Amino acid sequence: MEENTTLNEQKYVEELVKLFRSRLTDEELLERLQDYHENDIAGALEELTEDERKALYPVLGPEIISEVFAYIEDVEKYAQEMDIRQIASVIEEMDSDDAVDVLEEMDENTAEQVAKLLDEETKSDIQLIKSYDEDEVGSIMTTNFILIRKDMTVKEAMRALVSQAEDNDNISTIYVCNDEEMFYGALDLKDLIVARKDTELEPLMSTSYPYLMDHEKISDCIERIKDYAEDSIPVLSEDHKILGIITAQDVVEVVDDEMGEDYAKLAGLTAEEDLNESLADSIKKRMPWLVVLLFLGIAVSTVVGMFEHVITSIAIIVAFQSVILDMAGNVGTQSLAVTIRVLVDEELTAGQKALFVLKEMRVGLCNGLFLGSMAFLLIGLYIYTTKDYSAVYAFSISGCVGIALVVAMIISSCIGTVVPMFFHKINIDPAVASGPLITTVNDLVAVVTYYGLAWALLIGVLGIAN
Repeated sequence: MEENTTLNEQKYVEELVKLFRSRLTDEELLERLQDYHENDIAGALEELTEDERKALYPVLGPEIISEVFAYIEDVEKYAQEMDIRQIASVIEEMDSDDAVDVLEEMDENTAEQVAKLLDEETKSDIQLIKSYDEDEVGSIMTTNFILIRKDMTVKEAMRALVSQAEDNDNISTIYVCNDEEMFYGALDLKDLIVARKDTELEPLMSTSYPYLMDHEKISDCIERIKDYAEDSIPVLSEDHKILGIITAQDVVEVVDDEMGEDYAKLAGLTAEEDLNESLADSIKKRMPWLVVLLFLGIAVSTVVGMFEHVITSIAIIVAFQSVILDMAGNVGTQSLAVTIRVLVDEELTAGQKALFVLKEMRVGLCNGLFLGSMAFLLIGLYIYTTKDYSAVYAFSISGCVGIALVVAMIISSCIGTVVPMFFHKINIDPAVASGPLITTVNDLVAVVTYYGLAWALLIGVLGIAN
């Protein structure tokens, strides 16, 4: 039974396509559509032909289309299939932040023509959203919310709610202002419904409800938004008047975008790439870091060249260079990931940062001792059993590898922690200084450690040479 339910869920889009292609009357079709989610309707639209969609738009009407468009990524494609007045009607029904996104996806000429047809309230809301930089909270807020005064009774508040609900459907949380229209608090719709009609609002509302300021950086307040886990949070102006709200859906999109940007930075990119991006744009995003890493790579190779006499004397040590470099890079990347996560979640004092660095170095030491011991035994046995060398020679080489592994892992743990902390201190996103940079720096450290120990221990102390 459970399997059949799952299969039915997966066929919603298919059912809708058949429904759209059926001979139902407009009224019958709209009635049947009430059983489906807008996301599934959006998926069904993608399966229809352009002519089928053009015939369907007038039937669906601006309100339904606006709700469906919120679940479509390439809105411009569908907007081009509608005339200018249809598009304007749809945009007037959308949340202000979604309306801005749709207009920005259109070509400039079409967007200007649509903007001229919008009502004054929609124009005003769109201009407000567009007045903020894309990294500011105000750029992702919506003006779709319910606002009442704190001196109202429950009966008056319900009347105000009903009058505003026709244009604003975010009603689960109701916001309250004082006589000066400044933000005062919030209350749940449920509490308002169950309260007696002559009750004052004051006992029902939370006056310590969280809020955001319109010019705050999105990246600076993501964790705060997630911590409160409210279905919406108000956005205030400098004079503490409510300009809009951030909804749970906005939060999900912001977190997803932020994770995508951080992932791109960890990969050494200046921004995210997508499937539709041109070759030239992709090259521009990747090239800057690659140029920097080329010079760092040359520096690493130059350092290796400085130990040419060591390689000439003990050629076999080159075979195990990659072990040291790989493990140092892996350890540094692990420490980097942990450090960025800690820096995002918490404000650390200088003492806490020092303890955190020491902890990461201890982790590097413990892991290094275990892996170094394994390398000592396995590499020693490999050289002794497969090469024409004595046991002393074989385990001297593996001992150097083991010790170098321990030292490189300790230093790499330190670098993977200190570097992002330094960038965070000077107000640069620590993710920018991550992945490729730290890996290459750790390569340099590993090379110096490995060949330096080989020169000091194997040649200087033990006098081993080919």
